[in-house]
Amino acid sequence: MSRNFLVIDPEEGMAVLKGLASPLRVSMLKLLHEKGAMNVNDIAAHLSLPQSTVSTNLQVLEEAGLIRTESQKARKGSQKICYPTAEEVLVVFKSDRREIDANAIEVSMPIGLYTSYEVTAPCGLCSPDGIIGLLDVPNTFLDPDRMKAGLIWFTRGYVEYQFPNNAKLSGAQIREIEIAMELSSEVPGTSADWPSDITLSINGTDVGTWTSPGDFGDKRGVYTPGWWKLKGSQYGKLKNWRISAEGTFVDGVKISSIDLDAIDLLGHHSIRVRIGVRDDARHPGGINIFGRGFGNYDQDIVLRIRTA
Repeated sequence: MSRNFLVIDPEEGMAVLKGLASPLRVSMLKLLHEKGAMNVNDIAAHLSLPQSTVSTNLQVLEEAGLIRTESQKARKGSQKICYPTAEEVLVVFKSDRREIDANAIEVSMPIGLYTSYEVTAPCGLCSPDGIIGLLDVPNTFLDPDRMKAGLIWFTRGYVEYQFPNNAKLSGAQIREIEIAMELSSEVPGTSADWPSDITLSINGTDVGTWTSPGDFGDKRGVYTPGWWKLKGSQYGKLKNWRISAEGTFVDGVKISSIDLDAIDLLGHHSIRVRIGVRDDARHPGGINIFGRGFGNYDQDIVLRIRTA
């Protein structure tokens, strides 16, 4: 049986270290690993803690990527279900990390450099300096200034990026592919409880769907510029899709059986990566894609190919 690992650099993974620094949060993680998925009330009951205390600490764990949550219908409203993401956390210092990444080929793609799109309003783009084009007009996604975008949002549809397949060009054997980006749901204003099914596809094959819990505006994103309205989307969650011979994983949790053979990397000189919200999504809650100059991570869409 495969185990899920979370590998961090201590300088870049302070949120993870903070999450593990509390005996209470460690107890919560142990409980989730022992019992499986649980809602907030069940966790509070097992640990004899107030629900407010549990909720606060779960938020720290979720922001660190140590758990993931989903909103499900309950008798009265909805309930948050918590899942652990990794059985083991490995802290690797940079001197050792270079050796681990020696067989990795990485390409960063600015979020505005999509090669095709199909979106529905409300939608828009903005750079760290201001709004690009017209709001809620899908044709604005053709604006040449889109290459400067640091935030893209739309209700349904997709944007697609074309990455060079550098592993094929070099003749290397591909072991796995990772794609990382900062994402959230999209709702007029913001709402932390606004689930949205966000689907990733590679070379025309849907590899898996992650349900974003909401559109976050409780505080300004670390890199979100001051001119951006505080009531607008501020930050997302950094999600990491990994496709290997064993299937597709999001943050270490297997979400589908789509494997490397299914996306046929060796049959393409480029890698087409599409991200969006399908018309038939169970939770069609829109999408925000955060790039450089917005959100909490100040990064482009990162594609990483690991070779044998």
